[in-house]
Amino acid sequence: MATTSTILMVRPAAFGYNAETATNNFFQQKGDKPVAHIQQEALAEFDNMVKTLRQQKINVIVVEDSASPMKPDAIFPNNWFCTSPQGKIDIFPMYAANRRLEKREDILQKLSRDFKVSDVQDWSEFEAEGRFLEGTGSMIIDYDNELIYAAISERTNLSVLEKFAVANQFQAVVFLAKDETGQAIYHTNVMMALGEKFCILCEEAIEEEWELIAVRQLLASTGHEIIPITQKQMNRFAGNMLEVQNTAGKRFLIMSQSAHEALDHSQKQKLKNYCTLLPIPIGQIEEAGGGSVRCMMAEIFLPSKK
Repeated sequence: MATTSTILMVRPAAFGYNAETATNNFFQQKGDKPVAHIQQEALAEFDNMVKTLRQQKINVIVVEDSASPMKPDAIFPNNWFCTSPQGKIDIFPMYAANRRLEKREDILQKLSRDFKVSDVQDWSEFEAEGRFLEGTGSMIIDYDNELIYAAISERTNLSVLEKFAVANQFQAVVFLAKDETGQAIYHTNVMMALGEKFCILCEEAIEEEWELIAVRQLLASTGHEIIPITQKQMNRFAGNMLEVQNTAGKRFLIMSQSAHEALDHSQKQKLKNYCTLLPIPIGQIEEAGGGSVRCMMAEIFLPSKK
C-alpha cells in the first residue's frame, strides 16, 4: 500500500448541506444552523486541520475553492480525481450534478507544473449514462499489490470500476455493504481504511459471508492486520481515516476527533503499533457534509519535478 507524504486540500468557499448528495449519503445531517455560520465553522475546522498536519511536517497543498459556481462539497476533492505513483491523473464521473462543477482545469494545471504527469484519463463521459465512480471514495486502492477494494453502490458502478481496473492493470475486489438500516453504504472509504500493514474494516457491513471471507483472505495474503470496527463506530467515521508520512518518513493515521473517541483502547493500541494517531476535530464538516478527514485529502503520488 503506497503511503503519500503530500496531500491536496480544497479550502471551501461555500461549504454546506448538499441536498443532491443526501439522497444516498445517510451520514449528512441538515441541522438548523444558518448557512453562513456553517461555512464559517467549516473554514475554522479546515484551517486548523491544515495547521495540525503542517506542524507534523506533512506536505499540504491548499487550493482555494472558487466562489462561483457554488460547490457545497468542494472540500472533498478525493472524489473527482486521484493520482498514481506512475504519474497518472484520473478524473471521475460524479453522482451529483453540482459536484461535477468541482472538476477544475486550474488544479490539474497546477499539479502538472509541480509534478511529473505522464497521462490524464477522464472518465466523466459515464455521467451521461448515469454510471459513476467517485475516486478514492468509491475505491480503496492498494497500489503495491495492484488491488482495488470497492463496495458497489449508486456511486460505485461495477462496469465503470472494472473498466478502470483493467485500464490500470488492477484486480477489483467487489462486495455489497450495508448500514444498520439496510441501506447501501455510499462510499467504500467510510467503512474501510487501508494502511501499509493494517486495514480498518467494518466487517458487520458485509452481509455475504463468502465476500467477507474473500476480502479477509486477500488482506491477510498482502500482509495486512484487520482491525474490525462496528457499525456504530463506522457511523462516527472510524472507517474514514488515512495513513500518511511526513517529510522524515514518520507515519501518521489521520482521523477525526469523533472517530478517535469511537475507537476502544484495544483498537487504538493495535493501530499505534503501525503509526502515530492524529485526531483532528471537524464536527461541523462531518455533520453537514457527511464526510470526514479522509474525504478532505487527495493523495498526491505523482513524482515531484523538484
